[in-house]
Amino acid sequence: MKKWWRNVRRKILPPIAYALARLLGATIKITVEGYEPYAAHDKGQIFVGWHGRTFVPAMFFRGRSVWTIISQSHDGDMQNKLFTWLGFKIIRGSTGRGGAKAAAESIRTLKKGATMAFTPDGPRGPSGVVQGGVMLMAKKSGATLVPVGVAANKCWHLPTWDRYMFPKPFARCIMVFGEPIHIEKNANDEEVECARKKLEEETHKMQRLANQKMGQTDIEPVE
Repeated sequence: MKKWWRNVRRKILPPIAYALARLLGATIKITVEGYEPYAAHDKGQIFVGWHGRTFVPAMFFRGRSVWTIISQSHDGDMQNKLFTWLGFKIIRGSTGRGGAKAAAESIRTLKKGATMAFTPDGPRGPSGVVQGGVMLMAKKSGATLVPVGVAANKCWHLPTWDRYMFPKPFARCIMVFGEPIHIEKNANDEEVECARKKLEEETHKMQRLANQKMGQTDIEPVE
């Protein structure tokens, strides 16, 4: 029975989720701040935001040929369909399965000048903590790391590990882009760790700023 439902949901859930996402996405208004320097960027760059805030970026970046990484799990199969329909380019892999292959493919793609959206605390958390994978990708590829904060003036938060946020219909949303962070290819472990801490701090800073701009000062990111 479980195998039957797993096979069935792969077919029926993605189109339903896509339709609902497009319906909700059509009602929200997204404002961006600090995005201009990155819009026409012709070198590799990685937009970094927390796992629980991906809905608004998914709506903003849809159809822009932005790359993202999706796990090779059963849920990842469904997410792959959804994000492909939204116009993203996909690399499959995660910390659990296919991580090394996904990292290598991401590095090659970023070296060609691609833009990638990445959740450094996913897919398992802990929430609000930058893991080492994105740092390796940035160091090996030379790509710029860009911290991003995302908020909405009206939203729901799911009771999940990342307190996943969905904006309510007709909500005003914002994406705040921070200053770029670079890692030299010859950086040692201590320098990479310093850059990791800086990226983590700046992503939290952008998240707090986005919250404040949307009047969500009572909602702090998980740290």
